[in-house]
Amino acid sequence: MSFIAPAHPSIATFRDLIGAPHRLAIIGHYNPDGDAMGSALGMGHALRAMGRTVDVLMPNTPPAFLQWMPGYPDVVCADRSRDRAEQLLREADVVLCLDFNRVDRVGPLAEQLSLVRCRVLIDHHQHPDIDVAVGFSDTGSSSTSQMVFDIIDALGQAGRIGPDAATCLYTGIMTDTGSFRFPATTPHTHRVAARLLEMGARPHEIHAAVMDENTMHRVKLLGFMLSERLTVHEDLGTAVIALSRQDLDRHHFHPGDTEGFVNYGLSIRGVRLSAFFMERGDRIKISLRSVGDLPVNELLAEHFDGGGHINAAGGQSLTDLRSTIDRFMQVLPTFLEAHPA
Repeated sequence: MSFIAPAHPSIATFRDLIGAPHRLAIIGHYNPDGDAMGSALGMGHALRAMGRTVDVLMPNTPPAFLQWMPGYPDVVCADRSRDRAEQLLREADVVLCLDFNRVDRVGPLAEQLSLVRCRVLIDHHQHPDIDVAVGFSDTGSSSTSQMVFDIIDALGQAGRIGPDAATCLYTGIMTDTGSFRFPATTPHTHRVAARLLEMGARPHEIHAAVMDENTMHRVKLLGFMLSERLTVHEDLGTAVIALSRQDLDRHHFHPGDTEGFVNYGLSIRGVRLSAFFMERGDRIKISLRSVGDLPVNELLAEHFDGGGHINAAGGQSLTDLRSTIDRFMQVLPTFLEAHPA
């Protein structure tokens, strides 16, 4: 069953935790995406409507195309207010960990989160590795935002989801399903989305806010990437995209500007794996996307300190850009042979 029903064994425990006069905090992962922001803000709105005291915090500031979301101005981001973020974690009686399943995924807040007395996990990634008082882990769910809706519904509190919460949860589902086109999109996903529309989400406005608010620099970076930094290895069915620090600086890069770039490789006929490498700080950020049953999360877990979903995963390398790509190309043939099309 890929959704959380009222009889789920963790629902009663969760109801007790949030039912007490506790101060609650919600935290998402480092470099928050649409699902991290949507699930955290959506849960926050719903819990406040239930009369709870809730703070939402993030390890760092989300990209500009997510900062329009209802409730964002009240989010505490540790890269701007680290002392305040750590204080909220210390003062919280219960901390809800949304859209991540390892403490190190919250970056600079990992140490403080590890000291929290009571943690709740709500996440859809594989291989959870975090001690919690109660956990909801559903790898069959399209998104953590979908899980949040299901949990609130299972609590009998779906009526608390107003237009702001619905907008946030719909945003999380839309972004993590690639606008409802990824394999994790199920009939239940569409049923949840339909209910969120009935609750006030406006899909055309959400899509426009997320997808159609590009800066000129981002559009030029995309064009440069497609024309100069995309290589297709037809014999391997693989597209490789690489952006250096110089490439990013030249195009006035801001966090979030490369969101979705990796997906362009999969749009090429014959490509079943798209790899994106980006030089950031002292490491290389790696994003992989695939089609079918090609488990890119396994490749990254084995070779590049990463993980994620079967068809969408991320990792990193501490070597330089060229060496990282060379290593990837060395291990790729064996990986593909083990997982033929």
